[in-house]
Amino acid sequence: MRLFAALATLLVVAGHSSGASAHAALISVDPVSGSILAGAPKAVELRFNEAVTPGAIQLIDGAGRARDDARVTTSGEAISVAMPPDLPQGTSVVSYRVISQDGHPVAGSVIFSVGAPTATQPPANADGRLNALIWLSRIGLYFGLFVGVGGVFFGRWIAWSMTAMGTPRAALLVGLPSAVVSIGVLGLDLLGLSPAALLTSSPWTIAFATSAGPALLVAIAAMLLALMALGRKWYARPFAAIAFAGVGLSLAITGHAATAPPEMLARPAIFLHGLAVAFWIGALAPLAALLSKPRPAVLPLINRFSRIAVPVVAVLALTGLTLAVIQLEKLSALLDTSYGRILAIKLALVLLLLALAALNRFRLTPALVRDRGGAYPLKRSILLECGAALGIFAVVAGWRFTPPPRTIVPETPLAIHIHTDKAMFQVLVSPGKAGVDDFVLQLMTGEATPLKAKEATLTLSLPERGIEPMERDAELGPDGYWHVRRVELPFAGRWHVRIDALVTDFEKVTLEDELEVAPP
Repeated sequence: MRLFAALATLLVVAGHSSGASAHAALISVDPVSGSILAGAPKAVELRFNEAVTPGAIQLIDGAGRARDDARVTTSGEAISVAMPPDLPQGTSVVSYRVISQDGHPVAGSVIFSVGAPTATQPPANADGRLNALIWLSRIGLYFGLFVGVGGVFFGRWIAWSMTAMGTPRAALLVGLPSAVVSIGVLGLDLLGLSPAALLTSSPWTIAFATSAGPALLVAIAAMLLALMALGRKWYARPFAAIAFAGVGLSLAITGHAATAPPEMLARPAIFLHGLAVAFWIGALAPLAALLSKPRPAVLPLINRFSRIAVPVVAVLALTGLTLAVIQLEKLSALLDTSYGRILAIKLALVLLLLALAALNRFRLTPALVRDRGGAYPLKRSILLECGAALGIFAVVAGWRFTPPPRTIVPETPLAIHIHTDKAMFQVLVSPGKAGVDDFVLQLMTGEATPLKAKEATLTLSLPERGIEPMERDAELGPDGYWHVRRVELPFAGRWHVRIDALVTDFEKVTLEDELEVAPP
């Protein structure tokens, strides 16, 4: 156990000394996405909330051509994409895929038009086959680490017997290729390539350039050591212990949870959480197999495991709660975000595991001691725990595709400014995309003083799609601004905006402009 304590101390020091990294988020773009420009910009500037590494940057010009002459430069949190001098008129798309400090890809597109917009569309999202491969390889990796390595540790250090190692051995044989595939598909995702590119060197090279590459190498080493610990050599027990520690270390090197600030708390928490999961889940399959043995040989083992499992489950619950608080930041994110909903499903499955564990400890194990009902009810309950554990693996693998709420940067509202000698109207549209939007109207006089209006009306139309004017009454809020909430904008495009402000019973101020609504 000194080894585990030393590794936990190392993680504290590493977390304290390293900068606070997170899942990168785009915080500003110049020119603003959706802009209509008189001339081509010299460059498109992308600024993120942390330093990033470019993965794949692609420019599609107004003629629909993919350009390879856009030069990309990086400086810390900023990426500059220099535009070619012959950029034609029309709508251009800059598609970006960058690597955040936690090793995860962040992708998106910036759209701007030179002159009049065209029908250019952003590049398609990642291939569904690739996402399926990422998900399956992640499940296989968890299977190898928790069932395989955890099972071998159970056999060497808890059961003191290697007679029920069929499932852990199979899990390791699944986990090792899954870990290798995980490295390759990570590179594919970072570069936006199809699965066929796994046979090239590019995805592997870029994957090892991220923190996820070394983490997966540690996982592979842990599973290899666990395979060696299945033998009868003198080093079997030490190798099993080192492999067990490697499970927590591989999880603590990278990922959403490990890189969450403060890292000096998050990294040790994910390290201990991983060890607790491996201890508990790894023991299930060997225990179920050993229950087929004569009862006197199994009872001491079950009692020994049960005593150790109590503090392990406490560590599991405490570290899990700590990580959930760090990632969610607020309770509403549990239902309002994809990450939170995945966590909610995981918590439900964990509660099922805890209920089954309590049933085993307080009812089925004493019944086995009294020889009432035999080993079958306990074995069936443990197999149900195995099923719940596999469900947790499948659910948690979905976190690979969604950022935690703490990393979500609120979208900047779309803003337009309408100015005449008589009045100035500032309009904020959130989120500024096709769908349901909220409008905030700030009415001012030509001298930039508040314009006192009795009523305000917002009228929207989209002539290019045949949408006639839609009129909505605005409400004056306590903040002094006029609000029009939940306006349905069914299509992206250049919407015509008209604002009518009734100043007196006989005077109305009307201003009009165009609003470029981005795709959802």
